[in-house]
Amino acid sequence: MALPAQLRSIQHHLRTAQEHENRDPVVAYYCRLYAMQTGMKLDSKTPECRKFLVKLMDQLESMKQELGDNDSISQEVVGNAHIENYALKMFLYADNEDRAGQFHKNMIKSFYTASLLLDVLSVFGELSEENIQHRKYARWKATYVHNCLKTGETPVAGPMAMEQEDGDTDEFGAAGYSGSGSTHSGSFKGAGPPHQDQDQSWDPGATPGIGFTASPGSRPSCSSNVNNIHIPPGAHAPANTPAELPPPAGGVHLTPEDFTKAQKYCKYAGSALQYEDVATAIQNLQKALRLLTSGEE
Repeated sequence: MALPAQLRSIQHHLRTAQEHENRDPVVAYYCRLYAMQTGMKLDSKTPECRKFLVKLMDQLESMKQELGDNDSISQEVVGNAHIENYALKMFLYADNEDRAGQFHKNMIKSFYTASLLLDVLSVFGELSEENIQHRKYARWKATYVHNCLKTGETPVAGPMAMEQEDGDTDEFGAAGYSGSGSTHSGSFKGAGPPHQDQDQSWDPGATPGIGFTASPGSRPSCSSNVNNIHIPPGAHAPANTPAELPPPAGGVHLTPEDFTKAQKYCKYAGSALQYEDVATAIQNLQKALRLLTSGEE
């Protein structure tokens, strides 16, 4: 059934779920779960919204039964790791393309989808400050590059300050992001998933409707001041940089919460290895080792 107008802000998350139906059912499940939870907050009383959300709940229940043996569904900490690793993998793919000056629809879509999946992480609890920064930057960069290509200008490659046309730093990143994590006035259509072979030329006339619809006066400018470089923390450290771990110290007191966090990092690493993402696995194992040897993160 058609998405009610009152629930329009979850349309991108539902589209992402549909795109991952066969590719990664776990991603599809949590995208729909986020959409359902957000939709309940938006409008669960009007008949059309209630009907839509009930149907979405039924779909989620059916998926949960089908995927019941999957640890990413039955254990939240594993599901959290699965979604976070997938989102950051997409972010890093887009960021690497951006830094290499490879501007194309697939890169824009990857940045934007990463931001949507970072929204989805909120079903597991409050987002970390690091992921909030990743989300802001990914939305902003997707909008910035798209607008540059649309106007025939060459985007600035690599990280740059998130600034509005008046020169002030944009607290909330990309146009179409209101800061709530669930409200998007932007519209994105048409690009495919990362690593799918596509024509990397940009022809707005050949792909009607593709891109973001920015709010008046809020569109990032290709001529923005880029003197203040902004890099989301933790996203760009070389993958092979060893952690500077302190030597094991006797008498380190670890709380139950510390053990839980160490377990979480190890599960994150295991989830990353399912995608052969060695860099993320190493990063999480280093975090666990640092915590266990020093009692500090």
